[in-house]
Amino acid sequence: MKQLINRFLKAKPYPTPALPDNTRIYCIGDIHGRHDLLVKLLSQIEQDAAGFSGRVIMIYLGDYIDRGMQSREVIEELLRKRPGIEYVYLRGNHEQTMLDFLHEASVGRAWLTYGGQATLAGYNACDAKIPSKREDFIAMQQRLLENLPRTHFQFLNDTLFSYSLGSYFFVHAGIDPGLPLSRQRPESMLWIRHQFVSVKKPHEKIIVHGHTITDKPELLPNRIGIDTGAYASGILTCLVLQGDRQRLIQTQAVNRLRASR
Repeated sequence: MKQLINRFLKAKPYPTPALPDNTRIYCIGDIHGRHDLLVKLLSQIEQDAAGFSGRVIMIYLGDYIDRGMQSREVIEELLRKRPGIEYVYLRGNHEQTMLDFLHEASVGRAWLTYGGQATLAGYNACDAKIPSKREDFIAMQQRLLENLPRTHFQFLNDTLFSYSLGSYFFVHAGIDPGLPLSRQRPESMLWIRHQFVSVKKPHEKIIVHGHTITDKPELLPNRIGIDTGAYASGILTCLVLQGDRQRLIQTQAVNRLRASR
């Protein structure tokens, strides 16, 4: 019994939600080529931010491309910065795969299995038929290199793996629970899923992430997941943080489809 009491007393507490004074964060989940939803959500955010005179930070959690048919338009929208707002763009596993494909054509085979064809079509880099030979993927890679605006490539290349402020740590997929935040690996931050979301214990900070689709946002003591499968559900989610408060802004679902994880 004494050992149990000691273990309880030594239990690590969950981080207390906190941000610097007069700071508000708008954090947007996985967009996946749904420019229409992004425009709607940004309009809602603009209305919400009206009248707030403090520091405003807009954080995007990655996966801007693939699956939805407006990946090119999404990146164009993200390049339009509003005055008075700080922007943080994180890298998702889909952006990483696109960058990998630009360096190695063989990556295209895997990329097409999880939505890459929609992005390639947006840049007029693929035909209707699915490529099967190495030469086809090389040709597709070359067309993408020719048609991808330099500003789009620079945007993708400049994305960050993580961002931290106050008691929050922002990342696309999550973290390796067995490592401190200072030693997280890019692969984990881009791809991890069950090994991270199944953990109930506290982390060093509250982890805000996308990548793992849920019907509703998960606001938990150790993590907050806001990937609501926008490309299929029609619901794009924004987490609003200020001081110790947490709230949500979301688009309204129109035609809800089953979101593939």
